[in-house]
Amino acid sequence: MPTNVVIVGGGFGGMMCAKAMRRTSANITLVDKRNFHLFQPLLYQVATGGLSPANIAAPLRSIFRCQRNVQVLMGTVESFDKANSCVILEDGTQLPFDYLVLATGSTHHYFGRDVDWEPVAPGLKTIEDATVIRRRVLSAFERAERSHDPLEIARLLTFVIVGGGPTGVEMAGSIAELSKQTMKKDFRSINPTTARVILVENSKLVLDRYHESLSIQAGKDLRSMGVEVMNETRLSEIFPKHVVVTQNGRPLTIETETVIWAAGVKASPLGKKLAEAYDLPALLDRSGRVQVEARCSIAEHSNIFVIGDLANFPTHDGKTLPGVAPVAIQQGSYVGKLLNATISGRKCTQPFQYWDKGNMATIGRSHAIVESGRIRLTGKLAWLAWLFIHILYLARFENRMLVVFQWFWNYATRNRTARLITGNEDRHK
Repeated sequence: MPTNVVIVGGGFGGMMCAKAMRRTSANITLVDKRNFHLFQPLLYQVATGGLSPANIAAPLRSIFRCQRNVQVLMGTVESFDKANSCVILEDGTQLPFDYLVLATGSTHHYFGRDVDWEPVAPGLKTIEDATVIRRRVLSAFERAERSHDPLEIARLLTFVIVGGGPTGVEMAGSIAELSKQTMKKDFRSINPTTARVILVENSKLVLDRYHESLSIQAGKDLRSMGVEVMNETRLSEIFPKHVVVTQNGRPLTIETETVIWAAGVKASPLGKKLAEAYDLPALLDRSGRVQVEARCSIAEHSNIFVIGDLANFPTHDGKTLPGVAPVAIQQGSYVGKLLNATISGRKCTQPFQYWDKGNMATIGRSHAIVESGRIRLTGKLAWLAWLFIHILYLARFENRMLVVFQWFWNYATRNRTARLITGNEDRHK
């Protein structure tokens, strides 16, 4: 009988794992709650009107159209049946497996304040998140245009981004460009260039995982774009019409109705379900990630693999691999090749080794930072490198062409053509 491989998650890790098994005799079932693969690093551009959702997403069925050993199922995993080695979907469907690969990524982490903060401070992990943020940002300008109260206008035109990592920096820079360049002549009653974009970061520097010189330059670039960078500042409370931060031990109130969360992530809840089903409470770390061994499999169950943001993979220095796309891509390819060898009867004992090609983050038009070993770039050269790498990682040729054209048009005209307010927002009714 053919070997059954079930892959849960159609992100970078799951997609690359399935692609790496294109020549195997196994039957591969790829399960995802969405019917598309999403290029998450460019979600912030959807959130600020630079790109449309279709530019950075590709239908999974289209991606695997020519790979006959892959069946794509749209569904949500409810639980696991340890005794029968089955994945159980929400509708009761049972998917038996000989090998299981979990690659469901991560979600927002509000540090225990999910109920209070998530409704008023959306994060950025899905297309739905991006369209919600786009609606709130653009609606704030529209409401300000109709207001005659200077205090209300000031509150509406204040945008607070919590978290100075890559997502927070990219969002802050993009909103600053949107208000001070793209829309500066679009309104008659307000001046969009007076909008305040405030980036709140608890650390001494933004992008503090990069070399200090790059972090300092990123802060300078943000300030040159008009972003107010509040380092060594901790968020205390979020309310519908203001936030409270603590700076130098003193509370400070910022009047705003638009807060964007970029301060933390936690693992997908699927890791907890796996630990419960297999009675392995010690399998999870404090962030809910699954502890994996050298071959990305879990202890005592060498046929179950966890990759990407959901995995806690230890490194030689006692740390863990970061939750970034290159890690998921490399782990997905590794596990796919490992399963190819195992299914064909070849032994494969080579552990997974991550090749760190470097990190990069964009700050705004012609502003980015790149760090790869001893190579450190800033400015336009870094920005061009960022553009090239991100285009290369897009799943389909059509997406690459669409994004290249859209970016060229945005750069030439300073316009963002996807500034659409869609959906309904209950809190402003």
